[in-house]
Parts: sequence; structure tokens; C-alpha cells
Amino acid sequence: MTTPAERYAAAKLRGQHPVTTEFLLTFDFEFDPFQISACHAVEDGKGVLVAAPTGAGKTVVGEFAAYFALQAGKKCFYTTPIKALSNQKYSEFVAKFGEDRVGLLTGDTSINGEADILVMTTEVLRNMLYAGSNTLSNLGCVVMDEVHYLADKFRGAVWEEVLIHLMESVQVISLSATVSNAEEFGEWLGEVRGDTEVIVSEIRPIPLFQHVLIGNRLLDLFDAPGRVNPEVLNREREMTRRASLGRNRRGRFAEPSDRMSRAEIIEKLAGESLLPAITFIFSRVGCDAAVKQCLHAGLRLTSTEEREEIRRTALRYTQNIAEEDLEVLNFKEWLTALERGIAAHHAGLLPSFKGAVEDLFQRGLVKAVFATETLALGINMPARTVVLEKLIKFNGEGHVPITP
Repeated sequence: MTTPAERYAAAKLRGQHPVTTEFLLTFDFEFDPFQISACHAVEDGKGVLVAAPTGAGKTVVGEFAAYFALQAGKKCFYTTPIKALSNQKYSEFVAKFGEDRVGLLTGDTSINGEADILVMTTEVLRNMLYAGSNTLSNLGCVVMDEVHYLADKFRGAVWEEVLIHLMESVQVISLSATVSNAEEFGEWLGEVRGDTEVIVSEIRPIPLFQHVLIGNRLLDLFDAPGRVNPEVLNREREMTRRASLGRNRRGRFAEPSDRMSRAEIIEKLAGESLLPAITFIFSRVGCDAAVKQCLHAGLRLTSTEEREEIRRTALRYTQNIAEEDLEVLNFKEWLTALERGIAAHHAGLLPSFKGAVEDLFQRGLVKAVFATETLALGINMPARTVVLEKLIKFNGEGHVPITP
């Protein structure tokens, strides 16, 4: 029960931020304090850095920036690191603001390029800045989703260049996963962009549990906070001992006989109610091979009704592709796997195929996706499990451990 003084203070606050109050009324859930603080800062005309865990609802702040820009008669650009995220944000914004007011610009797609709200990959905005594009006129806000990508050794310079070269009049709303140096990052943003408010939330609304699959057993990695499950250590020692005994004459370790295939892993996850799942395989060829392996194993994850809906959706996405082209693209095998709830997702796929996979996975119809890093960032999809086959990947120069 709130006191009269608290109600008066809340009413006064609402009066100071009428656009935020109006925006809140368009949702059927209550905002968290960090979301409200961030929206207030945007309405106050400040730059904002929001650092919060995955699933905490940072996107709402980006959505408010678009809403605020429209109210002010300005444009808003929403930038993302990957096309899959741009595609999803475009669909969400169309549902929220209407098809006429929203556009999409990626390397694959150009839709309504002069719209008031433009969703794009960060490289597209960087290219616009260097070309002095007319599309930049009347720009009020830029939302930089997954801005922590600035730390990426190979692509981070794109984010840095955009932040430095954007016009002073543009408000920048930066959305980041939790980073250890958020305040320091915010100070740098303040230096290059002017007044920037740093808002940090460390509450993880979606709990994260880590498991290890050793042989055919799925074990909890930790049995207490910060303490590795002793059973994991015992099983790992046993596997290492057996592998060394099975070393062949060339000195290589033999594969453990109880190692599960990819299809068996997906079946095990299904049995544990841990689907839908994204399995990261850092190779396009590996992703396609994984789908074939699941097909050959006879894996089927969908009901008759789901298969019918999957076929309708897939045909809708590919209706403008000629029959002979579909044959070259191995469409029948792709559709067969899709109908069974299995798909690959990587940069080598045709945009129509990728769009269908993203749509179906988002709706929970595709249950197992084998992906490179094309689904790794900020995608709002109902994955219950993420599977990492290896803890190393090629970074452009060498094979290195995956960082947290």
C-alpha cells in the first residue's frame, strides 16, 4: 500500500515525463525501474547506455527511443550487428508502428528506405555517414543494439566510427549486455557524444543453468554456487583414462565409444524438455552436415499440424523463386528437414530460406537449429537451450578459446 506522499511523488514524476507515461500505457505489463529510468533519460534529451543481462528487456528502451523520435517529428535509426536481429526488429516495429513508418536496410534487403524508423545493420549506417546520405536528414535518435560489440577486434571499429562521426544533434541510445566496465564505457561515450547517463541492471530475470554432456549423461556443471560438480570431474577423468588406453598406433586418441551423435543429443534434449535448442557449430559446412545427420537418423520433432504450418510458411517465403532455382538450392531436402523441426542458419543461406527459419523458430515450430554466429546476438527467440560443441573457434587469425 503506497502512502499519499508516495502517490504524489509518482504523479509529479509522471507529469515531468508525459511521453514516457503515454508509452507505458501501450504495454500490458509493468516496467522495471531501470527501463523507466532509461526512458526518462531519453525524454530528457540525454544519451543513454543501458547495460543489463540477456532477457531483461533492454529493447523496450530502444522502442521508446523510436516512439519519442516520432512524437518529436524526427527519424530514428535502430542498428544491430547481424541481419537476423535486424529482420526481427523490423517485424516487431512494423507490428508496433505500422508498415508505412518502418523500413529495413541490410546487405540483403532494402524495404521502405526513407521511412521514419529505419532498422539496419551498423555497417549500413557507417556507409551512410561516409557517403553523406540524404537519408540522415532530420535524424533524431540512433539506437545501437549490442553496443558491447565495439570491443570486437575485427568489427568493433564500425561501432566506434559511427559513434564518433554521428552528428552532434543525434541522441544515441546504447544497449549492451552486462559488461564489467559499464561506467568507464559510459564516460567514453560522454566524451565523444556529450551528456550520457549510464543505467546498469544486474538482475537476470531468466535464470541460466549450465550442464555438461559427458558420454550419454547430462550433468549439472555446478552442484553449489561456484563449485564444480564432483561427478563431472570424476566422469571427465574416467573418459580421459579410457581414451588414453584406446590410443591407436599412430598415437591419436580414439573417439569414446559412448559419444552421442548430433541426432541423439537432440533426442536427449527433447526427452529432458530442453527444446527448442540452438547448437552452435562454427562452420557453415558443419551446420548443413548436422541437418543431414539428423535426417538420416530419422529424427522427427513436429506434429502433423506443425508440419502443415511449416510447409505453408516455407512455401510463402519461397514463392517468388523459380522451380529450377529451387532444385539447384536443394529445396526438397531443406523443406523435409524443416517439416521435421530441424534447420541450419548461417550466412551462406538464401535470405528467403533464412527468413523462413527465423520466423518458424520464433514461433516455436522449428525445434533444433544448427547455427554459426548468425543467431548469437540479442535474438528474441524461444531457445530453451544453447549447445556448444566446442569451446574454441576460429577468430580470423587462429583457433582461440571462446570468451564468456
